[in-house]
Amino acid sequence: MPLRHLLLALAVVAIWGSNFVVIRLGLNAFPPLLFAALRFAFAVLPAVFFVARPATPWRNLAAYGAFIGVGQFGLLYLAMRGQISPGLASLVIQTQVFFTLMLAMRIRREAVQPYQWLALLLAASGIAVIAAHIDASSTVLGLAMVLLAAFSWACGNLVGKNAGAVNMLAYVVWSSVFAVPPLLLLSLLVEGPDAIWAGLSQAGMGAWAAVLWQSIGNTLFGYGVWSWLLQRHPAAQIVPMALLVPVFGMSTAAWYLGEALPPWKLIAAGLVISGLALNVLWPLRRRR
Repeated sequence: MPLRHLLLALAVVAIWGSNFVVIRLGLNAFPPLLFAALRFAFAVLPAVFFVARPATPWRNLAAYGAFIGVGQFGLLYLAMRGQISPGLASLVIQTQVFFTLMLAMRIRREAVQPYQWLALLLAASGIAVIAAHIDASSTVLGLAMVLLAAFSWACGNLVGKNAGAVNMLAYVVWSSVFAVPPLLLLSLLVEGPDAIWAGLSQAGMGAWAAVLWQSIGNTLFGYGVWSWLLQRHPAAQIVPMALLVPVFGMSTAAWYLGEALPPWKLIAAGLVISGLALNVLWPLRRRR
């Protein structure tokens, strides 16, 4: 592919990976559920007035918005407020690939190939290494919440697959309409009006920049450019680059937040990323 397209793809995965650090910084100002609601609110407005609704049923958009908005990001933000470090969160959330695989096998009756079982075993070994090194910065509850967030992401993947061939940017924008109200309601019930008001009134420019980074950079730019690249190049050239997301996530957390990278964490990352790589690259090699 042209060099500028390669650089665009690298920019997207860098934004997606470094976003975990941005989330951690934003959570210093906003309660988690309110922060998630703001992320999707700014993804909807004003883009919803300029992007045509994709030709898919409303119930499909609502289900995707609920799974991704409330299930994935609601749980992820709750976990990242003191229950798991950003670098590990960026790694563990990638298990959505294997949850998607298992759900497809169960619901859609898709056959699981031997190499996929090996990939699942590698990734599960990496998660086991993380679970064996639980400490104050990453708790059992945090690990469990991120795994549930990954499971919800996998459910959203299957819902999105049922939507058919749609523009992914438009799909994300319009499904976000259904993510905002439940997140706001949960924030009101769980976090309370006082915490909401405190977050909104006391947030500085950096906190609002974190919201816009996720809404405009991570969502609109990220999904928009990724869809644009997939329309112009074979998926085999674009999709494997998503393997760099946890690499950027862990490296930016170490660089900016000073998150430690002891040997066990690197071993866990190697196992999970090896499983992801095997799942993505093996079928490409067989086709070649």
